[in-house]
Amino acid sequence: MISEKIERLVVLLDEDKSAYEAALLMSDKHIGSVVVTRASRVIGLFTERDLMRQVVAKRRDPGEVKIKEVMRTDIVRVAPRDEVKHCIKLMKQNQCRHLLVFESTAFIGIISLRDLLLLLLEEKEELIHQLTKYVTS
Repeated sequence: MISEKIERLVVLLDEDKSAYEAALLMSDKHIGSVVVTRASRVIGLFTERDLMRQVVAKRRDPGEVKIKEVMRTDIVRVAPRDEVKHCIKLMKQNQCRHLLVFESTAFIGIISLRDLLLLLLEEKEELIHQLTKYVTS
């Protein structure tokens, strides 16, 4: 389950903020994405990749571009009880690196590909430990 790696302290940003404001915030907080809201409701996700592809590569002015114009609205949702492999499969299918975590309809956090890889590594290390213990006992 992914529940132990969900980032619950998520940066939220209103859809009318500029791509420049989002970039500054991501840089200051050392994060790769912000969750976009409208009237305190989650409506999308804006990532470094969106900034590069939708703003910089198209020579648009980041100070003039609103994040609602360039964010991802096809939000891929998962639940805290979902398995790591399922989440990685969703990321592959949707070509994304972040998943928003919801408990029913309530937004509770975000999980990144890095978080999932760390969970997989921990699972494999535990399996190796158990197998080593079994073989040597």
